Amino acid sequence: MTRGGRTRDRTEPVRRCAVTRAELPKARLLRFVIGPEDQVVPDLAGRLPGRGIYVAAERDVLARAVEKGIFSRAARRKVHVAPELPAEMERMLAQRLTDTVALARKAGQAIAGREKTLAALRAGEAVLLLQASDGSAREMAGVRPPSGPESRICSLSACELGMAFGRDRVIHAAVLAGGLSDRIYEEALRLSGFREQQDRQMLGDEAGVCLAGEGLREKG
Repeated sequence: MTRGGRTRDRTEPVRRCAVTRAELPKARLLRFVIGPEDQVVPDLAGRLPGRGIYVAAERDVLARAVEKGIFSRAARRKVHVAPELPAEMERMLAQRLTDTVALARKAGQAIAGREKTLAALRAGEAVLLLQASDGSAREMAGVRPPSGPESRICSLSACELGMAFGRDRVIHAAVLAGGLSDRIYEEALRLSGFREQQDRQMLGDEAGVCLAGEGLREKG
């Protein structure tokens, strides 16, 4: 099932990671194309023309692609790739997730604040729980995801979540059922590959789990 409650198509397209050679769903990959000046260009929306080069959405995998000349090998010619590409991809992924949450807020599909979030969880209206990666264990206590660990996302800081809601800081938010919940989940999954260590350290035993790396891992 997807986060929005729809059954995911079992024929979801997969692509092969140019680094690990593993076949992964496109939602867990980053697409790059080669620009007119032989530069590596990120294509997070998957819409740019040209042959795509896919890399798993994980910081260490992308760093290997940069360091070992994987892009030139995949393109079969010398291409230019910025050494700071992994850091730039984290920034771009965080911005995409923030923008998507903001879009959900404007569509009435996301709310912020501890009490509003708790109310949505109790009413069964929330399909995703968003919590700030830099929130304290005390702040997180007593707020649990709506449908198990996969429905908790903690890849954004309080300031980043705040930007999505037009506030300085947000610790708790909820995504309600609607057309944007799957997109938020998939954007968060890609970002978590760049913030896995931060995500793992985010919560203590009281909070339980958070989205990180290849899936959701128990804390403690």
